[in-house]
Amino acid sequence: MLVFSKAKLVILSIPKTGTTAIETALGPSAAIWVQDPPDLKHAPIYRYNRFFRPALEKFVSPDIQTMAVVREPISWLGSWWRYRQRPFMEGKANATHGISFDDFVEAYCQGKPPAFANVGSQANFLKPQPNGTSIDLLFRYEDQPKLLAFLEERLERPITLARENVSPEIPVALSPAVEAKYRRKCAAEFELYEGIA
Repeated sequence: MLVFSKAKLVILSIPKTGTTAIETALGPSAAIWVQDPPDLKHAPIYRYNRFFRPALEKFVSPDIQTMAVVREPISWLGSWWRYRQRPFMEGKANATHGISFDDFVEAYCQGKPPAFANVGSQANFLKPQPNGTSIDLLFRYEDQPKLLAFLEERLERPITLARENVSPEIPVALSPAVEAKYRRKCAAEFELYEGIA
């Protein structure tokens, strides 16, 4: 998570949406750069609302805005599946070695997914809170020019992003039946992404 007090902007970091590259490029110039522990680095809207929002609205601005990057849901799961196939993960409970992408998505769709498919939810990460706190600005991971144009204008500086925290290059293919199940069981993921203007 990054906080820019002058720009009145908070960037929330959904895992596997390119936010590590954004943090690497912009972190040194941020007023606050939350790097660790992961539960705070990747604070979802409910955690932001509870622990960060009150202080930021008081000490930075009551008009501070939040933004996040959302990835197309199949691509997002594909990135997780590939990421958990890095060599050093072999033998760990959350590794995906020997697990097809179909099986990974099937497991993700379960009510309580096994460790290897327990990767959270972009929709839950951004779920609006009862007090009205919600994400202000959403950008598609796949539309980097729009994201960068916004950040450059808001932060008043040129920005170059490097590739960071990259998943292994492995082909991702999802069968039509499993894709249909994913779209049905996790409709909120697709509604969130498709609702971004």
